[in-house]
Amino acid sequence: MSRVPGNRLLSAATTVGLAALGLAVATAPPASAAPCADVDVPVARGTGEPGTLGVIVGDPVYQAVQNRLRPRSTSSYRVGYPADLGEPASVQKGNTDLVNHVKTQAAACPQQRFVLVGYSQGANVVDNSIGISSAGAVVGGPIVATIPDELAPRIAAVLLFGNPIRAIGRQVTGTYQSRTEDYCASGDPICQPGGLDILAHLSYGADAADAAGFAASQF
Repeated sequence: MSRVPGNRLLSAATTVGLAALGLAVATAPPASAAPCADVDVPVARGTGEPGTLGVIVGDPVYQAVQNRLRPRSTSSYRVGYPADLGEPASVQKGNTDLVNHVKTQAAACPQQRFVLVGYSQGANVVDNSIGISSAGAVVGGPIVATIPDELAPRIAAVLLFGNPIRAIGRQVTGTYQSRTEDYCASGDPICQPGGLDILAHLSYGADAADAAGFAASQF
């Protein structure tokens, strides 16, 4: 289920929105779970987004997921990539890092499952990692790595926010479709063709509880 109705625009949305919010958004503390927590939550933040996992989406969503999945233990991972408009290979670097992280964790923790989270440019990172190309989308790029098929059953849920591929008529299909919740706020120009509400792109923290509920329903 979805909530639906250039590059400078994306950067402006982040800058304007954070100013409007006054950064008055609670951030989740870093995870302190054991290395083999029951559930690992890798988060790919949006372009230039501050915060441990991302002040707009990652921090509030991870905190909500932690709360909903108790008594299961959780850990989080900040996907290592530039999240930078000036880095041509930014999405590809995030794509590679996310896939490598899932493979490494899966090998080290055979019972661990995953909830993947991506916001804006970070949603492109997650798209690519599950085999849906973000090439042609705002701050998108070609797929350079995908989560191996044998690990697909361990991806419990995929949570996407302000996903740029939606603006070019693309969405998650196939293996992960039923496990994906893809939020696009009405008027968000990054994910909605013809959208004009820049601040809509900064609204996704309000979806944290709903997203966590969807993730919990997949266990």
